[in-house]
Amino acid sequence: MTIFNRNLRTRSKRTSHFALAIALATGTAVAAVGVAEPAYAQKKKKQAQAEYSKEYVAAFQPVQEAMSAEGDLAALKPQIEGLIAMASTPDEKLTAGQVAVNAGSKLNDADLQLAGLASMLESGKTAAEDVGKYNFFAYQLANQKSQFDRARTYLQGAIDANYTFTGQLSDGSTKNFTTDDLRLMMFESYISENQIQPGFDYLNGVIAERQAAGQQVSDTWIRRGLSVAINNSLNSEMDRYATLYVTEYPGEASWRDAVATIYNRGGLQPDAVLDLLRLARRTDALQNALMYGEYIDSADPRKLPQEVVTLIDEAYASGMVDRSDGYMKDARELAAGRVQMDKNDLPSLERDARAGSASLRTVVAAADTFLSYGQYAKAEEFYQKALGMPGADTPMVLTRLGIAQTELGKHDEAQETFTKVQGARQAVARLWAAYASEQAPATTAAVTGG
Repeated sequence: MTIFNRNLRTRSKRTSHFALAIALATGTAVAAVGVAEPAYAQKKKKQAQAEYSKEYVAAFQPVQEAMSAEGDLAALKPQIEGLIAMASTPDEKLTAGQVAVNAGSKLNDADLQLAGLASMLESGKTAAEDVGKYNFFAYQLANQKSQFDRARTYLQGAIDANYTFTGQLSDGSTKNFTTDDLRLMMFESYISENQIQPGFDYLNGVIAERQAAGQQVSDTWIRRGLSVAINNSLNSEMDRYATLYVTEYPGEASWRDAVATIYNRGGLQPDAVLDLLRLARRTDALQNALMYGEYIDSADPRKLPQEVVTLIDEAYASGMVDRSDGYMKDARELAAGRVQMDKNDLPSLERDARAGSASLRTVVAAADTFLSYGQYAKAEEFYQKALGMPGADTPMVLTRLGIAQTELGKHDEAQETFTKVQGARQAVARLWAAYASEQAPATTAAVTGG
């Protein structure tokens, strides 16, 4: 997802499907469950823990005998289903489930296997070490049958049991799956059923839990969430996951993706695009001539000539823009021709903006000019002044005030300023806030000699 156009590709692909053979360790012979008349007859004397009714034992014995004799399992299916239906005690549910799973595995009958697993789990007597595994197998079977609500219930059971396993991917390779992978499967379950917002409600919830615990959020969760948000044109989720990506995993790749995501979702005015691309420049996220061209158009060689000249020179040095590019050449010549005149006007512009009678337009123009020239203290002063004037474009002024504060090393103040930005610019401000936060530790280390 490192291209810059309105047909944005996503970097992350949907989690690979995998296949696991269902092979439950319940014993190959039903006799292993030990439900025989002698055991029942001795129950009262030995005070055995197992509890079976006479009716259940009577129904169970023929099934046990037929399976031990390797009879026609398909013909036994109605009896096994009846056994599950009549099972009422935990021991009955457990043994009926074991029979159903064994028979279902041999018959390759998913319905019977799922019924058996459900009975075993409902019994409450499944060995603790098997609870996660059996829940996961039940999830797979229910999911294959498009019983999504039921599948998610079992998947949550596997997550609660901290189930992990090694699974085979569709390309034949293997992967060690963790509960983080299972949580992503839960998200995918909602998405596959086209329950997009409930899916995000779930994923946002587990991310919030992870953050509340002071732990890093899985990058796979973030990248998949961003991918789904882009594919479904969910602006609020795009903004959330783009910001989360650079917050949790700052770096050139994440910044490129985050900037491209916010740009390509649209809805930004040229002045907001300018501030977004200013951030891209600082995070090495300007990745091609198109982005440089967008930056130049937004800045305007006539309004911010020094910034445009500097930008184009950087583009040439990066090798992303050829010096023979006619548009770049013309833009640089236009901007360069205005720089000295612009600099000559700075003292009078500063004086006019400080006057008590200064208009909003003059104050904002001064702030924008000094920001462009890197004179951030003066830019901060004039943006602060503009905020108190009627008719100010508050989201724009706040964004640029935060930028000036960031450049001045006032990272805490900048983050507070960015949080006040509302409307279409909020996504840009959030990314700038993440950048200000990222820069703060480096500044602290430099000051303290760390």
